[in-house]
Amino acid sequence: MTGYAVRRLLGAIPTMFVIITLAFFMMRAAPGGPFDSERRLPPEIERNLKAAYDLDKPLLQQYAIYLGKAVQGDFGPSFKNKDFTVAELIATGLPVSARLGLWAMGLALLIGTALGIWAALRQNHWQDYSVMTVAMLGITIPTFVTAPLLTLAFGIYGITLLGQEFSLPVGGWNGGAWRNMVLPVAVLALPQIAIIARLMRGAMVEVLQANYIRTARAKGLGAGRIVLSHALRAAALPLVSYLGPALAAVVTGSLVVEQIFGLPGIGRYFVQGALNRDYTLVMGVVICYASLIIVLNFLADMAYAILDPRVRLK
Repeated sequence: MTGYAVRRLLGAIPTMFVIITLAFFMMRAAPGGPFDSERRLPPEIERNLKAAYDLDKPLLQQYAIYLGKAVQGDFGPSFKNKDFTVAELIATGLPVSARLGLWAMGLALLIGTALGIWAALRQNHWQDYSVMTVAMLGITIPTFVTAPLLTLAFGIYGITLLGQEFSLPVGGWNGGAWRNMVLPVAVLALPQIAIIARLMRGAMVEVLQANYIRTARAKGLGAGRIVLSHALRAAALPLVSYLGPALAAVVTGSLVVEQIFGLPGIGRYFVQGALNRDYTLVMGVVICYASLIIVLNFLADMAYAILDPRVRLK
């Protein structure tokens, strides 16, 4: 397994190289530039700015300069956030996105796994049909629809709890206060709950039909012990394969939620950088995203091999 891990990590190097190359040239191919605005800068000032950021050099030379600095961990200054480097902006926004994503995925795992097991144990009954119907709705409705609906229901109108009116903040971070996190975490978790419930239900139905489960039933073991001690580990294997890319998607894919709720996450910086043609900021966020996806997929493969002894990584 150690040799496989080393080869996977070494194989990530050319993958990152391809991602950086494609992102660099796609950003440069987009119309407009970082210093374009409604009020055009004087030509001499624009020339000085381009020279300061190496934008006056040929494109291939710009690429070589950026690649050399990126290898050293230097993503350069932000063109629009002039008082910050790209590394500082990522260090500010990534913890916010990571906190939202981890809470959302933890909530999705807890609720989705429980719903999937419940549906599998009540296969072809109303409980099974109800869970799968709700799961399908959760998958098909996008976050930019659920976010305004939850904001309207729990933020604008509020809810009555124990005889008292209770409402949640509809925007802002407020230092990560739990009240400000409830709505964005719920919006991020809902589609993941639906997907995990469907995955767990399908895997659990298949595992419960296995011969060793029949043997456990014949020995008189209760349904709870059969599920927790024998079936859950095997049924979790498809879920483990899904969790790597899913966790990366939740952590890095919350840009719509961050925009709606006004959260200072890395997704919001990515959107602002793309709109403003902030080349270095977009490149830095892309590299951060790609690194997270590669690492989390790698960890998912390792966890799969640990859970399933039949898997041999070579």
